[in-house]
Amino acid sequence: MAHDLVIRNGTVADGTGREPTNAAIAIDAGTISAVGEVPGRGTEEIDANGKLVTPGFVDLHTHLDAQIGWDPLLTPISWHGVTTALLGKCGVTFAPCKREDREILAGMMETVEDIPRQAILSGLPWTWESYGDYLDALEALAPAINVAGLVGHCAIRYYVMGDRSASEQPTAGERAKIARIAGDAVRAGAAGFSTNRFLGHYMPDGRHVPGTHAHHEEVEAIAAEVGAAGGLMQNVLNLGGDFEGEAELLRKEARASGGRVLFSITAGAKDTSGRRVRAMLDGMHADGLDISSISTPRGTGFISGLQCGFPWRSPAWVELGKLDFPARLDAIRDADTRARLVAEAETQPGTAPGELFWMGDADQPNYVGTADQSLAQMAEARLEHPAETFLRMALDSDGRTLFTLRSFNKNLTAVAHLLSSDHCFPGLGDAGAHVSQVMDAGWATFVLSHWCRDTGLYSIGEAVRRVSAAPARILGLKDRGTLTVGKRADVNVIDLDTLHEKHPEIVHDFPHGAPRFIQRAQGYAATVCNGTVILRDDEHTGERAGSVLRG
Repeated sequence: MAHDLVIRNGTVADGTGREPTNAAIAIDAGTISAVGEVPGRGTEEIDANGKLVTPGFVDLHTHLDAQIGWDPLLTPISWHGVTTALLGKCGVTFAPCKREDREILAGMMETVEDIPRQAILSGLPWTWESYGDYLDALEALAPAINVAGLVGHCAIRYYVMGDRSASEQPTAGERAKIARIAGDAVRAGAAGFSTNRFLGHYMPDGRHVPGTHAHHEEVEAIAAEVGAAGGLMQNVLNLGGDFEGEAELLRKEARASGGRVLFSITAGAKDTSGRRVRAMLDGMHADGLDISSISTPRGTGFISGLQCGFPWRSPAWVELGKLDFPARLDAIRDADTRARLVAEAETQPGTAPGELFWMGDADQPNYVGTADQSLAQMAEARLEHPAETFLRMALDSDGRTLFTLRSFNKNLTAVAHLLSSDHCFPGLGDAGAHVSQVMDAGWATFVLSHWCRDTGLYSIGEAVRRVSAAPARILGLKDRGTLTVGKRADVNVIDLDTLHEKHPEIVHDFPHGAPRFIQRAQGYAATVCNGTVILRDDEHTGERAGSVLRG
């Protein structure tokens, strides 16, 4: 019997958590048709000898809502084994939307997620009002990988309440309408609902985004409607300001919806800080509540270097930042300019140099550097001011040197405690957002390379489960996430021995030439989406085989 595609001689980690076994996989009509011995030949064959074969990865936290309009390849995540991406996080979405409110929603996305408003307005078709129509528009874009979407609290509240949505509570009638629209969106195909209570997220006019201060009864009413339609409730919470109150809201959502609840979390600075969230999650599950969390698998927050953002914001540094990259490099070659930059950095301290870590000059960026690789200690070792070290390293590398600021997940021991929870999963890559400031879209590659291969926190089987089947279950996908006969054929073929992320790099491929970081990978021999090879040897094939996954 001839199959459409056969992957042979690989070591298969099927996503269930079981340890890998040698097997072949046959694919027909976009579906896995056999696992094990596969006689005959495939119309196309992939020799996976020496390679790890896994399900495609599921990214539960992206903001590719805008970028999908001009980049249907959905880079960078499609370079990193992701075959399903969830859009619409953090409450900010583009639907539902009245025609006259498009600029408002685009402005909210810009202020919350740092996606240029001009790119949003010009790069999307804006042919919708309802959420179902929005999904139709996404489908017409023919994405390379699968996408699902959450309907956002900000959009629904603004749709119902207008400008009052950011500063007032809804009337009883408005509250019922908000909940009903959320449920209708799920019935029209949304994977669920997202809300945002983080106090650092603002509208363009400086007010907190709609829903930030919503009373619990409003969120409970939404959860009841969303749960009845089978959807997921996703949360960005104010855990730093009201841990117990926000934890109780999660419990209320789970009880009201009778279904799945997800929230984002990071570990604190102390070694034991991840244990508090683990204990909370364990208690919630002991009570029968299906509540899960995701966290970035490493320290993150900001990338600094000559090509992007600087640690100092004094006049000379601001002036330098207004130049394009070649002009910046020319400027710091001048000794007087360097002296002025250092002098201002000495009197106007910026980002703490002890929290900025050199990403190294090897092919693989160093995300786990120790204190001696911080800008502060590197400067101290050379008897320099950190600004002198920053500028010297920029010159020596022709501007390529990068540092990463660990403002979130500063302590990797605490991160390990958090990620070893049965109910906390790696993710939170934020692809599509803050594109000129940070780059964490390679999170799945980091999990397999660092937390699995290099440190052994996860076995291979468990690492693969945590980036495939586990997030697929949270998202509500019953036909993906494991390499099982009858499941959709989303598959990766990986050289685990050489797998790693490449260094982030700035490109100017957003509409109107806006800059963004991208990050490529090494080690993906192939990625298959819905039975079609979309990536081979770390490069896209040009195929766009993704689907819009409707709840």
